[in-house]
Amino acid sequence: MKFLVIGGAGYIGSHMVKQLLGAGHELVVADNFSTGYRSALLGGTLVELDIADAQALDALFASHHFDAVFHFASFIQVGESVTEPAKYYQNNLAATLTLLKAMVRAGVKRFIFSSTAAVYGDPQYVPIDEAHPKAAINPYGRTKWMVEQMLEDFDRAYGLKSVCLRYFNAAGADPDGQLGERHEPETHLLPLILQAASGRRKTITVYGFDYDTPDGTCIRDYIHVCDLVAAHALAVDYLFKGGSSTAFNLGNGQGFSVQQVIDTARRVTGRDIYIGEASRRAGDPPRLVADASRANTLLGWRPQYARLEQIVAHAWEWERKYPWH
Repeated sequence: MKFLVIGGAGYIGSHMVKQLLGAGHELVVADNFSTGYRSALLGGTLVELDIADAQALDALFASHHFDAVFHFASFIQVGESVTEPAKYYQNNLAATLTLLKAMVRAGVKRFIFSSTAAVYGDPQYVPIDEAHPKAAINPYGRTKWMVEQMLEDFDRAYGLKSVCLRYFNAAGADPDGQLGERHEPETHLLPLILQAASGRRKTITVYGFDYDTPDGTCIRDYIHVCDLVAAHALAVDYLFKGGSSTAFNLGNGQGFSVQQVIDTARRVTGRDIYIGEASRRAGDPPRLVADASRANTLLGWRPQYARLEQIVAHAWEWERKYPWH
């Protein structure tokens, strides 16, 4: 098949490109390189564009027939979304609307959307299933939820079928060592911990040791990036088999505390990792854990790298390659 991967030069998008190429698909990768890296592209035809540019999108869709579109081109920093909401509403919401309208004009009928557990807000119960109330507490989560609602309307009006995949905490790196996580600035816990292990930073700051958890630190559900992209491949197969538009949670279904991740990183790396303590951040709930049983049942998806040691080891191999080329 022939797919368009939007944001294919980013962390998850680049792993998606590798997975789809390995399965024999033909790819066009579209990226504006605002956060992605050319060196992360392992193949496919590159088109440099911004999805806010309707004319460029129309030209792209006129020159290629795509069986489906994968969308990974969102801004993802929660804190930044609070201080710069306009940036997030413009890119995550308005530009995605421009993309969807171009797809409708071109007659492309299948869409795989990178969504987030942030649509749920503070959990009313754990583990969180797809029926949990949607109550995002920041612009990042709200933009993702608004896109999900747009997709429901586009299905009813235009027959555009979609799957929204609500990630919990994406982590890890390509087991072959070709790809990994690199954000500027980095805000995700595991790469920050490993930067402390490698000496790129002096300490890792832990926000709060007074949560109602066994060791007092927040518990999160970490999902290997390769398991994430495997779910996307199953999701597009689901649509080709006639599946209805829907959403799935993606997580391991088990939580690890911040302290557990640090302790695991110490064992895997054999390095000292120094901790700096800070007070809790507003809006950080004690536990965020996925109920991913719906993806297990309907997609046949099972995480292959569920052990925290595997996730950390793959990420550490990538960190040891710094600076990346």
